[in-house]
Amino acid sequence: MSNTSVGHAILEGLRDQLNLKEYHKIHWEGSFEDYLQIVHQNPEVTRTAYQRLYDMILSHGTEEVFEFKDKLTRYKFFTEYAKKHGDAVYGLDRSLMQLVNTFKSAARGYGTERRVLLLHGPVGSSKSTIARLLKRGLEDYSRTEEGMLFSFGWKTADGGLVKDPMHGEPLQLIPIEFRASVLAKLNEGRDPEGYQVRVKGELCPFSRYEFNERLAKYGGNWIEMLRNEVRIFRLLLSEKDRIGIGTFQPKDEKNQDSTELTGDINYRKIAEFGTDSDPRAFNFDGELNIANRGLVEFIEVLKLDVAFLYDLLGASQEHKIKPKKFAQTDIDEVILGHTNEPEYRRLQNNEFMEALRDRTVKIDIPYVTRLQDEVHIYEKDFNSERVRGKHIAPHTIEIAAMWAVLTRLVQPKHANLTLLQKMKLYNGKTLPGFTEDNIIELKRESPNEGMQGISPRYIQDKISNAIVAHPDEDSVNPFMVLHELEAGLRHHSLINNQDVLQHYRELLAVVREEYEDIVKNEVQRAIAADDDALSRLCSNYIDNVRAYTQREKVRDRYTGNYVDPDERLMRSVEEKIDIPDGRKDDFRREIMNYIGALALDGKKFDYKTNERLQKALELKLFEDQKDTIKLTSLVSNVVDKATQEKIDIVKNRLIRNYGYNESSATDVLTFVASIFARGQTKK
Repeated sequence: MSNTSVGHAILEGLRDQLNLKEYHKIHWEGSFEDYLQIVHQNPEVTRTAYQRLYDMILSHGTEEVFEFKDKLTRYKFFTEYAKKHGDAVYGLDRSLMQLVNTFKSAARGYGTERRVLLLHGPVGSSKSTIARLLKRGLEDYSRTEEGMLFSFGWKTADGGLVKDPMHGEPLQLIPIEFRASVLAKLNEGRDPEGYQVRVKGELCPFSRYEFNERLAKYGGNWIEMLRNEVRIFRLLLSEKDRIGIGTFQPKDEKNQDSTELTGDINYRKIAEFGTDSDPRAFNFDGELNIANRGLVEFIEVLKLDVAFLYDLLGASQEHKIKPKKFAQTDIDEVILGHTNEPEYRRLQNNEFMEALRDRTVKIDIPYVTRLQDEVHIYEKDFNSERVRGKHIAPHTIEIAAMWAVLTRLVQPKHANLTLLQKMKLYNGKTLPGFTEDNIIELKRESPNEGMQGISPRYIQDKISNAIVAHPDEDSVNPFMVLHELEAGLRHHSLINNQDVLQHYRELLAVVREEYEDIVKNEVQRAIAADDDALSRLCSNYIDNVRAYTQREKVRDRYTGNYVDPDERLMRSVEEKIDIPDGRKDDFRREIMNYIGALALDGKKFDYKTNERLQKALELKLFEDQKDTIKLTSLVSNVVDKATQEKIDIVKNRLIRNYGYNESSATDVLTFVASIFARGQTKK
């Protein structure tokens, strides 16, 4: 087949996927009368920018989650929708709930619609991600039936259309003195508690000029003028096309120009129209102009020059901007900025920025302080689909995330609680003597927790380094990543305090020790994962416990004689899960009551259904088997055939049950063997 025919076949194969009906739907055009009909049927098309943004978030659904007795609302827009676009936000339910509540208040006109929303937090805390998601969400929402909105344009003599440069709401074309009666008709029969059509603001200078010029042509008959001179079209918000979505990034303070926000004179058109005060000779293309009806993002907003920020005062408080040479112009948009801590302190300390402070709603976006959420952040980029040709050993991501979270936590005041234990409590683990109330109190002690520490970006960079730094290795393990994390600290641009640097290094040692405990336990469980042996041990233990609780004898399986319950066996199991001697009777009764309850339900007891007992049995079996396996012989590289076979069984269990590959399983076994060789076996 020729290249031409291949190309033809490819395109023809795609023809069935074309949806021309959908194209025509989202590119609808019609008359002003058609639009009034649409408004009457679907008044939500006239929503304000805040109302549309809030409804967009809700359209993706919500779910209730609990965080240490606090009921939080999780917005699926930031999880499920965001995940589809590779931007899911984890661990910030509380902050996002505050943000969405601010949108809700603004949507209902409670005052926050007249504020600049400021996302405040350390570098890499997802501020930009949240802003990017909101912009992307609005773009997609405007393409749905639920989220559609409209604008208008002026017909030209050659049959073309000159669109309103600020994407204005078509109802603004109705003269102010007639709006009340039009709105009364549009809202007739509508639930007063439901959505009501309202018209706010006036036409931009360009459309105001066109309106007056064409009105004169029709002798003041604005109805006929609108019927013949105006075309309504579906408005599709787009950052790339600069329609309803604006983004402003500060440049050199000395070169800042407010026209970047509010537009500038088009000097080439002055000759055509005769004066620079003619709106046709003005480019309404500033970020505040083009973001009308949608959202404008100010990146590092507080790095702007003080004088440059004055435009934000009117834009937020009055919903008006002042283009050069023209009167104040109405806008309807969400103003969202984000900033880091140093710039925010500058705002607080600068008396000239008092007016801006008063018009700001600050939303703190901290670093994640829950380990499982931090792990999710890195798993987005480092997984089997994204990382080709390199196996990521178990716990590699977890250990890096663990260190990151530890750097963000405040040392607990509780004398018997380490920073590592605090992290585990935050992650949902239970510790003796600590209740949910204690965890809530820990959080209250440290209200600014998560506002400092290591950025996720640093962790991502070092994991990437570890992956590419060992081209001959087919896997990357925690030790490779820990090495990169420590090496990078010497050159970390944001660490200029030796005490902080030392603290971070000490936390790396804490994480290494924790990793040792994790893999020792993992290998122990792999060694003890002989189901038959576990079942025999469990049966023996239960027989002795039953006889003990019922004050009976137990039959010796070898001699057939009846003897006293084997106290040494029972305690050797119970000690593995820290059951003290004074609590042994209670624990044994709990086990028998549990078995009895299952029997009443017609269920057979299985040790795997009781996590504590399973762990105790595995550790006991490991203790019994570790010497027969002779794992320590790996260190000396002298392994007999029988031992090697047993080691291979354990290795296969690590691969099958714990996610290792051949090389990483070998590395872990060798590492744990070296620990055993040093006599550091975990009891």
